[in-house]
Amino acid sequence: MYSAQGALNKEQLVSQYAPLVKRIAYHLMARLPASVQADDLIQNGMLGLLDAIGRFEEGLGAQFETYAVQRIRGAMLDGLRENDWLPRGVRREMRRVEGAIQQLEHRNGRAPSEKELADALGMALADYQKLLQDALGHQLIYLEDLTGSDDENYLDRNLAGDEPDPLAALEDAEVRKALVTAIENLPEREKMMMALYYEEDLNLREIGEVLGVTESRVCQMHSQAVARLRAAVVGTGEDKPLAKRRGRRPRTAA
Repeated sequence: MYSAQGALNKEQLVSQYAPLVKRIAYHLMARLPASVQADDLIQNGMLGLLDAIGRFEEGLGAQFETYAVQRIRGAMLDGLRENDWLPRGVRREMRRVEGAIQQLEHRNGRAPSEKELADALGMALADYQKLLQDALGHQLIYLEDLTGSDDENYLDRNLAGDEPDPLAALEDAEVRKALVTAIENLPEREKMMMALYYEEDLNLREIGEVLGVTESRVCQMHSQAVARLRAAVVGTGEDKPLAKRRGRRPRTAA
């Protein structure tokens, strides 16, 4: 990995970690609309890998692969955001869903059902479920959720320094705690679906077979679960509980 002069061998690193870029790309593809091309993700991921190689040489005190994964994934997400792969209208509607979730949870003291959410939004249940279907790829965190007052990049802010940041560590711990609590409060089938998807790495079809539902229904459940988690962790409107503090975010799979 290093040359005789002790410098990182860039060509060897690119060759060695190219499969990692592809693996991350195809893992993301399972959560994205069909309009997203794997080649585009891989291309952006390779740029992230090259960026990681260059920055790692500057003396960052982390294991290279751990750092590279962050840069690769970040570059892919940046590319997706720039291409606006989730229509703004769908994202706007999902913000409405998040607001309705917060209101109904506060009013009833429990997670609202899809029918209750559809009624609160003035939508037929079928139309609400179609919105969830269209929202495939709806993420727990978007780039606009990560921007601090100085518009500093999250990775630069959290990975580039050698000195520990006690406040950042505390905030990250608070966000993780809030996320764990929000997951625990999901309806049982949605909680199981998320566990099968993120912990067991099953795809939507396989999860559907386990739960006895269609693949499209699993997609709807995923969008619904993410909306619930966003409402709890990110918040809506003026209510930006933890992930918005100082522009920080939980580390998640999106």
